[in-house]
Amino acid sequence: MGLKYDLPTQPLSKCGKVWHTPPMLDESPDIHQLFAGAPDTTAFRKLRKRIVRQVREAVEAYGMVERGAKWLVCLSGGKDSYTLLAILHELQWRGLLPVELLACNLDQGQPGFPATVLPEFLARMQVPNRIEYRDTYSIVTAKIAATQTYCALCSRLRRGNLYRIAREEGCSAVVLGHHRDDILETFFMNLFHGGRLATMPPKLLNEEGDLFVYRPLAFVAEADCERFATSMNYPIIPCDLCGSQDGLQRQQVKALLDGWEKNSPGRRQVMFRALMNTRPSHLLDTGLFDFAGLAAKSG
Repeated sequence: MGLKYDLPTQPLSKCGKVWHTPPMLDESPDIHQLFAGAPDTTAFRKLRKRIVRQVREAVEAYGMVERGAKWLVCLSGGKDSYTLLAILHELQWRGLLPVELLACNLDQGQPGFPATVLPEFLARMQVPNRIEYRDTYSIVTAKIAATQTYCALCSRLRRGNLYRIAREEGCSAVVLGHHRDDILETFFMNLFHGGRLATMPPKLLNEEGDLFVYRPLAFVAEADCERFATSMNYPIIPCDLCGSQDGLQRQQVKALLDGWEKNSPGRRQVMFRALMNTRPSHLLDTGLFDFAGLAAKSG
């Protein structure tokens, strides 16, 4: 007869410290405070599992993990950044992401921005964080006419401040919440307006060469981010600075993709897969393929 072991019903103690036996995965629906109150439905569990899998796949496919590294996880207060923050903490809890996470919100001084929402949320969720105030809004509105798009300059100023914060905090990477649809929309914006085939890569080295930029949500659909953040009842903050401008190129591209998706469900994912399956010999860039050096076999 085999020996039978009874698990302790009280915390274990050693050297004055109290140790609790960790719960099994299936017995721990709230693995982090970020998941407190998660819906106990099959649909949400499938959604959460899918996003976790897709983020893990992106992290592994693009070699984002450096063991012992520290990541600056940028939190805007939008649905995407909340999803990013929660899923990264789940992967960290499961031992699949051996990095230190520091959440960061850059308050850019937009009128009406609810400055207390994120600090209170992060404190309640017990997430290490840094809140930084930099009035880039005044700079943007002073340099860009109200009829023009603020996005490019706003993004440039935001990125510069995030790089600075990452260096000050000893981080090796700035982690952003761009998802699959952002990447696809950027591709078409470059195609239609920039005259180039390019988009936002899941992994990028900054110009100075000292910081990585990661996009772990690269494989995640925007609709899934929205469903996840809404189901978790996270306090969503809209981007009034950019969203208040009509006729933006990105909004036009999004509407175009929405139409294609409506007429042919799954079209977005097919097009996204194409970005991972390029054939330089079937394009026209002589810098990527040696067309002049092509030679037919003799005889």
